[in-house]
Amino acid sequence: MTGRTLVTGLGVVAPTGLGVEEYWAATLAGRSAIRPITRFDAGRYPARLAGEITGFDAAEHLPGRLLPQTDRMTRLALVAADWAFADAGLVPAELPDYDVGVITAGHSGGFEFGQNELRALWSKGGQHVSAYQSFAWFYAVNSGQISIRGGLRGPSSVLVSDQAGGLDALAQARRQVRRGTSVVIAGAVDASLCPWGWVAQLTSGRLSTSDDPARAYLPFDERAAGHVSGEGGALLVLEAEEHVRRRGASRVYGEIAGHAATLDPRPGSDRAPTLQHAVELALADAGADPGDIDVVFADAAAVPELDRAEAEAITKVFGVRGVPVTAPKTATGRLYSGAAPLDTAAALLSVRDGVIPPTPGSTPSPHLDIDLVTGSPRPASVRAALVLARGHGGFNSALVVRAAPPAPTPVRKA
Repeated sequence: MTGRTLVTGLGVVAPTGLGVEEYWAATLAGRSAIRPITRFDAGRYPARLAGEITGFDAAEHLPGRLLPQTDRMTRLALVAADWAFADAGLVPAELPDYDVGVITAGHSGGFEFGQNELRALWSKGGQHVSAYQSFAWFYAVNSGQISIRGGLRGPSSVLVSDQAGGLDALAQARRQVRRGTSVVIAGAVDASLCPWGWVAQLTSGRLSTSDDPARAYLPFDERAAGHVSGEGGALLVLEAEEHVRRRGASRVYGEIAGHAATLDPRPGSDRAPTLQHAVELALADAGADPGDIDVVFADAAAVPELDRAEAEAITKVFGVRGVPVTAPKTATGRLYSGAAPLDTAAALLSVRDGVIPPTPGSTPSPHLDIDLVTGSPRPASVRAALVLARGHGGFNSALVVRAAPPAPTPVRKA
């Protein structure tokens, strides 16, 4: 199958809003969901803030039989998938067998489910451990459960590369569409706000220990001292252009135009980090020049040396303050594999509405030569956007999205 890969549906589950429009309204308003953790007692830990999703009752959206076998992460993912397909106007069961695939990314897996079952093992014995423990904790469980629920028999896979994985999943979906699959739902949803997941995240040394929600997550700011974790993400429906035109889809958000992934050299190497190279390769894959990009959605680590490296990569490609840069994830926290697909959804909404969302809280450091959008949304003609993501361990991923091509004009017969 030839032609472009288009995005026709978005399913968003974020701390700042459930559903596309609720999330987008909060994002443009700069409303933050960073608060003290309520899902467990975090008082004994050095980091105590997170971006939690509130008001989500899985029983309102999913059949009861699924609840005992799924982690919170998977429940959120299943609902996001339902919403994405509905947004695209697609019913997978009505499509031919093997025409729809699912590709997600994972960071932690179903840690909360796993922790509960291990607690049962230690306190009560093996006979009290759920049989669903065999898969509910696994990185690939979201792909599996979405596939089963929707009857999706096309290509199915999972990628594990921390925050970069969400973009890598979208790129793999694009690859499958180019190989002939009509529709692929792709992206990521993560949720590991439980003691087991929290301890694992603390080992990175990158979590903010501030107790002030307004100051805890400040990328590109002189006060930057680590990130705040969060839960959620986004799933996107990707379709072959011919399939979109053939079925007469009522909405197209944009095109997945280019992607590249690189891996930084090992620590102590004299080779330079490769984020800049990922950006350059993604632009080349999209057939775009730096001047074609209207906004960069940054990875935004909020670790001074990582912020500096990202700012330098952006400046070397686009010039000093050569392109607006934004990081709306400061309002949600870093959602790990779910963060970059959510940024991609925001980038497509920026294209749709002609506006760049702000970076809540941050004041750009004068030592970083980037044009960071802060305060209020910035009206702009956004035709193409670059989304960046970096995973712990040196993973880099860059994705270019742009406005959808105009529909072909029907030829009238004489």
